[in-house]
Amino acid sequence: MHYSAWRLFKEGLSNHQNWPETWPDASPKRRYDVVIVGGGGHGLATAYYLAKNHGVRNVAVLEKGYIGGGNAGRNTTLIRSNYLWGESSKLYEHSLKLWEGLTQDINYNVMFSQRGIYSLGHSLQEMRDLERRVNANVLSGVDAEIISPADLRDRIPYLNLSSKARYPIMGAAYQARGGTARHDAVVWGFARAAAQYGVDIIQGCEVLDIEREDGVVKGVLTSRGEIKADKVALVVAGHTSVMARKAGVRLPISSHPLQAFVSEPMKPVLDTVVMSNAVHGYISQSDKGDLVIGAGLDPYNGYSQRGSPHIIEHAAQAIIEMFPCFSRVRMNRQWGGIVDVSPDSCPIISKTEVRGLYVNGGWGTGGFKATPGSGHVFAHTIAHDQLHPLAEPFSLARFTSGHLIDEYGAAGVAH
Repeated sequence: MHYSAWRLFKEGLSNHQNWPETWPDASPKRRYDVVIVGGGGHGLATAYYLAKNHGVRNVAVLEKGYIGGGNAGRNTTLIRSNYLWGESSKLYEHSLKLWEGLTQDINYNVMFSQRGIYSLGHSLQEMRDLERRVNANVLSGVDAEIISPADLRDRIPYLNLSSKARYPIMGAAYQARGGTARHDAVVWGFARAAAQYGVDIIQGCEVLDIEREDGVVKGVLTSRGEIKADKVALVVAGHTSVMARKAGVRLPISSHPLQAFVSEPMKPVLDTVVMSNAVHGYISQSDKGDLVIGAGLDPYNGYSQRGSPHIIEHAAQAIIEMFPCFSRVRMNRQWGGIVDVSPDSCPIISKTEVRGLYVNGGWGTGGFKATPGSGHVFAHTIAHDQLHPLAEPFSLARFTSGHLIDEYGAAGVAH
């Protein structure tokens, strides 16, 4: 311990000049066993678990921008597993359990904070829906409970519980193990951990086309040349349908902007996460002190990383309705990401009609919370060319069989 402290002090004085790179800036090789298109959290997690769990280490992660520059750096970092249907709750619970040990697993502090998440109910019907979801969660082994207005008053003293409110609060569903993590730490940690297993992290490498022959994937054509691969995995968030189209695969996905904003920093006032589907808003307070506020989807399809001003205005009104004491807090900055949404508001984790081509997308507003679980089951699917048991309900086959998993009430609105 003494040597480590002295070394940290000495290298701090050297302005970090002697610190090693978090991960090497790799150049593409001519051939890989697996090429992962997309260097966000899901893509990097997939690469990490491929190398660690399955011994597949001749892997490249291709990112057209920089690590953390896409949706991974444009979200509100909520983590929970209290979804309605068993197929969804099992997948997200698998992810939540991985979150609980992720810092130790990848040896990088992802700042996972289990501060709990409250989902508010504003009507008798909403409370019935929340009670149904809580009962389903308990049956699936997921922690969940109904909280009364009296308990909410004790736990969240600044919450507006007046019966004269436009959307009076009648109770909430609560998951104590839910919370937040630091989004950039997650991608940096997975990138470093994957690189330590020999995975090439290649930034500034845009995939222009997916090469295939006789229905079999052969590699990718990129802005940095042709790269051959036995398997290609698409993990590109809002651009999933566009990228799949390059391989002749049509996906039932639509892409929308999703906006969020943060306030000026302040002293700690909110030690949990509060969300409301009815008013399309949710809020938490970061470790830096700023209020992190999310809105609902923009209704139009698009690929821009910005959205309509009225969506932000509506979210701000909703937050002020729930927390009147925040009415004079100034907004600091706003951003938008691109989310891809499937017809049943559930992800697609699947093989495709092109042999050797795999797709992981359609996460809608639930992508960040699924990061480690998504990578874990997708890595299994790629390594074995067979769907992981938790991924089986989320294959493309459900759109022809009719076995959809309607999670819109728990996933499609306001996280």
